[in-house]
Amino acid sequence: LIFLALGGFVLIYIFWQWTFCRFYVPAGSMAIITAKEGTPLPPDHILAKKGEKGVWEDVLGEGRHFFNPYIYSWDIQPTQEIRPGHIGIVTSKIGNELPQGEFLANPGEKGVRRSALGPGRYRLNPHGYNITIGDALSIPIGYVGVVTSLSGKRAAEGTFAKAGEKGVMEDVLQPGLYYLNPLEYKIDVIEVGLNQVSLLGTKGSTVITKGAITTQNRAIDDLDIRVLENQQIKRADYFGSNKEGATQRGDRESKVQAAAKPQVSRNSPNGKAKPQPNPSNTPEPSFILQQFVSFPSRDGFEISLDMTVEFELMPDKVAGIFRDYGDMPAVVEKILMPQILSLSRLKGSAYRALDFIVGEGREQFQKDLTTKLQADLGDKKIAIHNALIRHVNVPEQILAPIQQAGIATEQNLTNAEKQTTAARLAELNTETQLISQRGAEVLQDTAKLKAEIKAEQEKLVAEIEADTIRQVADIDRMTATTLAERDVVLGKARSDATVLVEGETAKGFGLKVKALGDSKAYNLAEFARALNPNLSIRVIHSGEGTLWTDLQNMTVGTAAAIKAAEAPKPPAK
Repeated sequence: LIFLALGGFVLIYIFWQWTFCRFYVPAGSMAIITAKEGTPLPPDHILAKKGEKGVWEDVLGEGRHFFNPYIYSWDIQPTQEIRPGHIGIVTSKIGNELPQGEFLANPGEKGVRRSALGPGRYRLNPHGYNITIGDALSIPIGYVGVVTSLSGKRAAEGTFAKAGEKGVMEDVLQPGLYYLNPLEYKIDVIEVGLNQVSLLGTKGSTVITKGAITTQNRAIDDLDIRVLENQQIKRADYFGSNKEGATQRGDRESKVQAAAKPQVSRNSPNGKAKPQPNPSNTPEPSFILQQFVSFPSRDGFEISLDMTVEFELMPDKVAGIFRDYGDMPAVVEKILMPQILSLSRLKGSAYRALDFIVGEGREQFQKDLTTKLQADLGDKKIAIHNALIRHVNVPEQILAPIQQAGIATEQNLTNAEKQTTAARLAELNTETQLISQRGAEVLQDTAKLKAEIKAEQEKLVAEIEADTIRQVADIDRMTATTLAERDVVLGKARSDATVLVEGETAKGFGLKVKALGDSKAYNLAEFARALNPNLSIRVIHSGEGTLWTDLQNMTVGTAAAIKAAEAPKPPAK
């Protein structure tokens, strides 16, 4: 009965758990548990630990779970997803209060978390944490990111901020994708490489910088566009703040005014103007300054220049330049333009107006200006590549006479060149006739040389054929001599062979006779050898003695036997 009771209890418990306590959290979701019983929460706490009453801080992940529905309730919600190219800024509603002066929270503290979340899925309890989705930072190709730390103790004046300090940091971000909290770090995207300042006479100055370079990744291109858009907005804010406070720079300059001019995308997702990527990689105007180069020449004439200065900010120097002067517009306005304007006036005032027109003086002025700018701005960590004078604006009252004199001079030079050309043309005709004559002579010499070469070749061929016939005759003669000598040698060899063979044959007969004792015995042997093997002999007794005993005294055989013995033997096969 006890075992049956225990078994029934187990079955009832399993049925209870599987039917009423079981719930399932699907993939990409989480379960928020609320305890209906337990220890009351401490003051100022909004999330409970296990054993406390209230919403649990820890959430449950995917899978099957078992909870008593009379003690707990659960709410299944989707997890927070951060897609690639985005970050998540976490604001914690629970934890300790931040220290005095801090605005970013570490784990266990209340407030905006210092570290940003990268792409992925996160199970954070929405009752205690709020996640704000933003764009990751994409540094385009051709730019670097200058990092300004916004939290910590302020770095000493004129020094870079170290870890935990507030200020501009020495290390810059190279092109790439970064997951940084914009509340912890401010990133300014600065152009590196070759940029231009074009001064257009009295019309102002245009600063040309590179645009975004498109890649095969559309998502990265969109991030690059938004980063450059934000940087342009910062530059527009800079010009807006300096517009009212700008001062006059002499009688020939107006106030410093500028307007950011990014290319605008018509399908901007947020409805704002954004820089458009430049597929051809052609520089576009970044901002315009109403500053120009104008100075009096040595002889008192007003001169203005169309000039282009190519400069470069080196990646390892950008952080120091940004710390000391600011973004690109500030660098151009505070460093580059004052040097260009002052040096242009200083160097240009030493030349006459005529020097800028004829070209040699302008070239020397360009070299002097480039050398001086490279020296002065090199100390300020800005590399100058070229200062190109494209056009010099000279007053009409001096330009027209100089131009007319120059045209007359050039006309005289043109006439002289025409005369020289005519003389050269006559020389050319003479030389052409000489060339034709010389060509005919060359053709005749060539035909003669070809005939001589052909005769020499035929002569050589005949000599080779005659020599070949002679060599063939010599070879035939030597062949006949060799054949005759061969016949003599072979005849002598055959004669000697016959003598040797017959002699040896005679010796053989002599040896056979000697071996059998005498010629009689040899004859009997030869007789016996010559008998037909199929010969049958019948012995007939006729009185005393035998036929054999009579044959012992027989010296001459029968006529048939003798004839058979004397018959020539057939050659052996």
